[in-house]
Amino acid sequence: MAIMSTPTTFQPVLERIAEEIERTPGSGRTADYIPALAACDPRRFGMAVAEPDGTVYGVGDWREPFSAQSITKVFTLALDLAREGDALWEHVGREPSGNPFNSLVQLEYENGIPRNPFINAGALVVTDRLHTRTGDAAGELLDFLRAESGNPGLTYDEEVAASETAHGDRNAALGHFMASYGNIDNPVPVLLEQYFRQCSVAASCADLALATGFLARHGIRADGSRLLSRSQAKQVNAVMLTCGTYDAAGDFAYRVGLPGKSGVGGGIIAVVPGRCTLCVWSPGLDERGNSVAGVAALDRFTTLTGLSVF
Repeated sequence: MAIMSTPTTFQPVLERIAEEIERTPGSGRTADYIPALAACDPRRFGMAVAEPDGTVYGVGDWREPFSAQSITKVFTLALDLAREGDALWEHVGREPSGNPFNSLVQLEYENGIPRNPFINAGALVVTDRLHTRTGDAAGELLDFLRAESGNPGLTYDEEVAASETAHGDRNAALGHFMASYGNIDNPVPVLLEQYFRQCSVAASCADLALATGFLARHGIRADGSRLLSRSQAKQVNAVMLTCGTYDAAGDFAYRVGLPGKSGVGGGIIAVVPGRCTLCVWSPGLDERGNSVAGVAALDRFTTLTGLSVF
């Protein structure tokens, strides 16, 4: 039973969730294929909720910066969609992949068109197209996150960027393969540098909950200007719901019932349209690359509050 259906403050809910998570034995493994992430303590936990007016609540390590990784794909998607609209969807699909996030398998028989913008191949296409339009996709992303979070100190983690570059052969293969089909505009080394910098952004739960607020406000930025049309904001939320947690998206929708996007740094963002945005962080991952404690915390949030898109 929900303890509150229309909460006046989310703080008691967050505190209850944090207590429950603390009593649960830690599980999951850090993303050891990126050495800079492998050293994180998998038992760390933070969670934040931001309301559309910028009020933010948090518990645990909610102000501790962590590697945002694939969470940033939501923001680059929104930034490019705002510029080119539906033309983007000629180059990347909107369907769940059913395969690991760095898989090469589907690209060959689908002629270099990635299934969705949140698997690595799809994110490379989006970053490539944003870079063509701005000349600095990673810089455009960083400026956006700083403005929306209200944190001008938000920046890249150079150690993580270097670690990803040194272990980025699979992403390089994806980029070159799509380039062979004419689906990449920029030189692949340039694209990879932009992509690795994008993924290396370090931000806290508070930063990311606030930065995601435009999706709860139906496309309206923190300063009141419009980034996306209401329809486009709905589209981004829909793709998050169906594709945002890799090949576990069905289970996430079943358990949590919110649009969400995970990253292998242990973070997950989620959206309750019109009501709030959330970010949870715990570095211990399941076999599909999603935070074990993070999914559990979001599951408890929707159960306790009754807030869901269903």
